[in-house]
Amino acid sequence: MSEPTIMVCRDDAVVTVTLNRPEKRNALDLATWRRLGDAMENLADQQEVRCVVLQGAGGHFAGGADISAFAAERVTPEQVRTYAEAEHRGVMAVYGCPHPTVASVAGACAGGGLEIALACDIRVAASSARFGAPINRLGLTMSHEELRLFMQRVGPSAALELLLEGTMVDAQRAREMGIVNRVVPDSELADQTAATSRRIVEGAPLVNRWHKKLVRRLTDFTPLSQAEVAEGYAAFETEDYQIGYRAFLDKRKPDFRGR
Repeated sequence: MSEPTIMVCRDDAVVTVTLNRPEKRNALDLATWRRLGDAMENLADQQEVRCVVLQGAGGHFAGGADISAFAAERVTPEQVRTYAEAEHRGVMAVYGCPHPTVASVAGACAGGGLEIALACDIRVAASSARFGAPINRLGLTMSHEELRLFMQRVGPSAALELLLEGTMVDAQRAREMGIVNRVVPDSELADQTAATSRRIVEGAPLVNRWHKKLVRRLTDFTPLSQAEVAEGYAAFETEDYQIGYRAFLDKRKPDFRGR
């Protein structure tokens, strides 16, 4: 049997959740998003947990969506909505986790992987890590809820820099943009992440949870209308979406048509 794409390991009060598709740089497909949501929701009610660390296997955090699965999982409007709901649930399960969360970021951290990292409370990055959301190369948009989290973490200017230029930035630039809290040498990432979790565990767990709750409340937003939510999925029905992901699979530059 193959290993699960989401692995959960507990060491006393610290739980490590690992994205485990190293052969694909931990690219996220529908099943993986669902398993991430399951894992984080299951941890939410475990009061003995004081810190959750999220990481990727094989030297990368997560390279984004699994483009090779698009043809099977993101073609019809129904499929697109199903996928979007699973992605939203996964990201929000990380964001809404009552326990402090730490992203330990190595290698690629892009697209949905970046959303997961930004959903964490603290992000520790290896100096060789790379960050971005080059989804305009695929002809699709980031959904409202994930974009809201993106803007909340880095602000509209930095969010648009990444989204409009479609580039990957290094760890130092990510630190300047507010994407990560600290950058450490590659060889020290595991130790520095462990030290961060230890400091969290050493604090009063109820206070840590209350602080998270208070911060979430102070960043509350007015709910979106159904029309606005629907507009967030409109890109998946365009010709450019089809061009973008097929060009990615063919390793060629897409020729977008604007329709």
